[in-house]
Amino acid sequence: MTEMTFVLHITPEQYQGYYQGAAKNIVVKTDAGQTLKFPANAMQKFIGHDGIHGRFRIMFDQNNKLLGVTRL
Repeated sequence: MTEMTFVLHITPEQYQGYYQGAAKNIVVKTDAGQTLKFPANAMQKFIGHDGIHGRFRIMFDQNNKLLGVTRL
């Protein structure tokens, strides 16, 4: 299993573009400096009235299949 951590700040207006299908992926820099692209719907459970803000851990299996995201 592979784990990466990152910080994300997305306003409600920005996430609306993902929600409406204008963008399907989120691209972030991990704490290790790597560029990571993953499906925007993985962050849906973290959306609040002020958007999505915080530090997160994302996990992938050995085939790079997304296992989940947790807020740290």
